[in-house]
Amino acid sequence: MIKSLTAIIALALAGPCLAQTTWQMPTPYPEASVVTRNVMRFADEVREATGGKLNIVIHPAGSLIKHGEIKNAVRSGQVEIGEILASTLSNDDPIYEMDSLPFLVNDFEDAQRLWGVVREHAQKDMTRQRMTLLFANSWGPQGLYSKSPIQSTEDMRGAKFRAYNYSTERIAQLAGAVPTQVEAADMAQAFSTGRVNMMVTSTATGVSAAVWDFLDHYYDVRVSIPFDLILVNNRALEALEPDVRSALAEVAARSEGRSWSMAEDDDKEKLKTLSEKGITVEPGSDALRNELKKIGETMSAEWEKRAGPTGSSLLKVYKDQ
Repeated sequence: MIKSLTAIIALALAGPCLAQTTWQMPTPYPEASVVTRNVMRFADEVREATGGKLNIVIHPAGSLIKHGEIKNAVRSGQVEIGEILASTLSNDDPIYEMDSLPFLVNDFEDAQRLWGVVREHAQKDMTRQRMTLLFANSWGPQGLYSKSPIQSTEDMRGAKFRAYNYSTERIAQLAGAVPTQVEAADMAQAFSTGRVNMMVTSTATGVSAAVWDFLDHYYDVRVSIPFDLILVNNRALEALEPDVRSALAEVAARSEGRSWSMAEDDDKEKLKTLSEKGITVEPGSDALRNELKKIGETMSAEWEKRAGPTGSSLLKVYKDQ
């Protein structure tokens, strides 16, 4: 009788464990970055909202899967969910590069409007690839970091320029710099060893990489406000109970809404940190900003040709809003 009672109690206690689903979520960025902090909060809220039925384990800094392999890992079911920078998909579809077109957006309100224009196209594309686009996760504005002072793009000529997508590579080329592919996780080593000495990226990435150890200048030229995509494997999503799927969608919507304000607040805080750590923070000279804007105009024209009628249509919708 006692053995039977013990077995019943053990079964009852095991019930919630048997009902729990665990998803693995790789992300390319360090825990301290604003995007990773948001997805970690997302995972906590999903766990709470589902009563522990869905547990999402975050693997930051490319520790589980490297950035360039995350999309395929989600699509194949190697992992259930993952985060990637939207513009890394531009070779597959130029529309994903839209958020990185220089000076297309001026502030976070513009960035949200742009995402609203791109979302439907991106979701259809991911559905075709057996994935669901869960939400967008915003970065802060992208500025220009350098070891040496920059007064105009002439000072960028010959620089070893860190590139992480087509847009940053093309900026480097048009400015006369030499683009070199370097992921966020490898950035500190690349700069410390002299492999690169200039880059366009966010204040969040700059602080997480402690750029004051190897760089001296930050120009707040606000090239773009890019975003990441959180993708889910459709088979894993469909395997969830309906109430869990519903809770997941609600938390994802809140996480997306929160990401824009988190990124904006984080950028202000990180600008202050850069300055306190000895980085010279400047808005950039008129000459530099004007020359970079001309590069942006060239890139936008090139992008429209690559993106074809779909790109032209989306760009018109965004500009007409």
